[in-house]
Order: sequence, then structure tokens, then C-alpha cells
Amino acid sequence: MKLVIFPTLLAVILFYSMPNAALAAATFNVLSFGAKADGHTDSAKAFTSAWAKACALAQPASIVVPQGRFLLGSVTFGGQCANKAISFEIQGTLVAPSDYSKDNWLMFEHVDGVSILGGVLDGQGTSLWNCKNSGKGSCPSGATTLQFSNSKNIFISGLSSLNSQLFHIVINGCQNVKVQGVTVTAAGNSPNTDGIHVQGSSDVTILSSKIRTGDDCISIGPGTTNLWIENIACGPGHGISIGSLGKEQKEAGVQNVTVKTVTFTGTQNGVRIKSWGRPSTGFVRHVIFQDAIMVNAQNPILIDQNYCPDNEGCPGQASGVKISDVTYKNIHGTSATEVAVNFDCSPKNPCIGIKLEDVKLTYKNQVAQASCVHADGATLGSVQPDSCL
Repeated sequence: MKLVIFPTLLAVILFYSMPNAALAAATFNVLSFGAKADGHTDSAKAFTSAWAKACALAQPASIVVPQGRFLLGSVTFGGQCANKAISFEIQGTLVAPSDYSKDNWLMFEHVDGVSILGGVLDGQGTSLWNCKNSGKGSCPSGATTLQFSNSKNIFISGLSSLNSQLFHIVINGCQNVKVQGVTVTAAGNSPNTDGIHVQGSSDVTILSSKIRTGDDCISIGPGTTNLWIENIACGPGHGISIGSLGKEQKEAGVQNVTVKTVTFTGTQNGVRIKSWGRPSTGFVRHVIFQDAIMVNAQNPILIDQNYCPDNEGCPGQASGVKISDVTYKNIHGTSATEVAVNFDCSPKNPCIGIKLEDVKLTYKNQVAQASCVHADGATLGSVQPDSCL
């Protein structure tokens, strides 16, 4: 007997055999929960209500933020969710209050499978910067704009962060994070406004982003492993920095970091590793800085193991952070200072396995200089300034 399956029945069988990810996502518009796009009504409750609905679902969900300006007080979006696929589709602008009582503005904790797509985050940090730069003291501490903490499978794409009070985006204690097409904008004199900060996290990728800020464009803290950074425009800012490390005596190390295809324009530093001069269990190893262009960067290539900003309260000891296997390959451009390559390493833990390959840096149309203290390594290809390793 020949089995005949009618088209309608076949469609039903195929539908129920599809994976859940293929089912249509549930959509929650924050306006439906009472959010106001007027820029001055606090919509935090509406956002957390939409999040609660999406979090409780077992199927993919999308939280839609339409065009307009939405004022939000400090908000925490927490797990543990039944949902492993929640996206924030932001068409408008989220606006922070002008003053804060908390350390974070938008916080995601213990979440899995969250995406943030598009939108603008306006941290309204200018008044706080002015207070801090005035030297009067007694300024509020300020807040990080967006933080993911103890989370996994995170995707951030097309987001713009504007005028954060402190760090713009923080990835802390996370696994499997991809950040792409992000724009960070803050004044060159805005204090502690790191663009993207990664620490205690693994398998993080940062791609195709433009970062103009007053501190590190990207900063890499203790416990970071398997970090890939590529196609970044940095400046103004303090460059891309591993560290500062060695703040604590017992500290996780940094390893397997690739920084590739970056243009540094008018930055305080280019590619930098920095540690405090004190005992530490920390380390830096297996790092590649490759295909970088320096445009009038003050310290294009720098290892500073006597890090002490403003020279106040400096430990004055030998850094315990062990730095090894760091490669600088195909780095060209101009330095704003005569010493373009500066390896100032620890006398107790000298830098070892430093490699320079195809480096050409000039200062005022002349070959720049290099300085090495307690650094050992090798050169390949053409290297200017002449290696001091």
C-alpha cells in the first residue's frame, strides 16, 4: 500500500519538526508597557516590565524601543531567564539622568543569549567631567553606561555610546561576546571614559568600531583570555591598553590577545601594556599587535611596568607582572615624541620573548628612537627605530 501525505499534513509535520529558534520571535514594544518617548519621563519601570515578559518566555523574544528619547534611571536586567534569545532592537535614544547614585546605568547580570541591536545611549556625562576637571573635588563618582556581568553568548551591534560619565561598555566575567560596528564618542579631556573594557572574560571579539574618548579606546583587565580586536579607529584617547595590571597582589593573568588593523590618530599611546610597580601574581603572554597605523601618537609602542598616573602614591617597587611572548608586526606611522618604542620592564621580572617585525616609526620626518630597560627579544625584517632589545 502506498502512503500518501497531503500537502497540509506535510506542512504541519515540517512545522513541528523545526527547531525552536526558527519560530517567530515574540515582540514587546516598550510603549505598550508605559514608556514615554519625551526625554524626561523615567521609563525604567516599562523597560523592566518588558524584560520580565521576555525573560519568562521559552521562545526567542524581541524588545523594541522605537524612535524618540527615553529617559531611564539606573536599570538592572537580571537572569536567570527561561529565554536564551532576547534582543533589544533600539531605534531611538536612551538618556541617562544627569546625576547618579549607582555605579552602573544599564546593567545586565547572569544573562544568556542577549543581543543589543542599534540605538544610541546618551550618558549625559559632560557636567560630571567639568566637575572633575575643575579640581574642586566632591564630585559624584559617576556611572558606567552599559555593563554585562557574569553572562554569556552576548552580541552588541550598531550601538552608539555618547558622553558616558565613566566607562562606556564593560564586559566583566563573561564568555562568548561579540561587539561589532560600535561607535563611542566623548571629549578628549573626559576622565575615565574608557570606550570598551574587558576583564575576567574569555572568547571576546571586538570588530569594526570607531572610538573617540578621553581614556583608553579599549582597556584589557586581569583574567582576560582569547580576545580578538580588529579593524578599530582609535582617537582621541589613550590607545589600546593591557592593564593597568598589578593593582592587587593576587591577580589573574592576561593571555591570547590579538589586536589587528587599528589606526591610532592623535592618541596619547598606541599599543600599551602597563603594570604597577608592586608584587603581583599577574602575567601577560601570547599577545600580537599587528597591522597598526600610528598618526602622531605620543607613545606608539609602550610597555610601562612603573605605571603611576600623575606620579601620586607610586608604589616604587619592582612589578611582579611577568610579560612574555609579545609580538609587534607591521606597525608603521608617525610618533609625536622622539622615543617611539619604549620597553620599561621590571628588574625582577624582565620582559622576555619580545618580537619586532617590520616596524617603521618616524618622528618629525626622521627615524625615531627606541628605549629598552630589562627587555629581551628579537627583530625580524626591517625595524626602525633600530632595536634596543
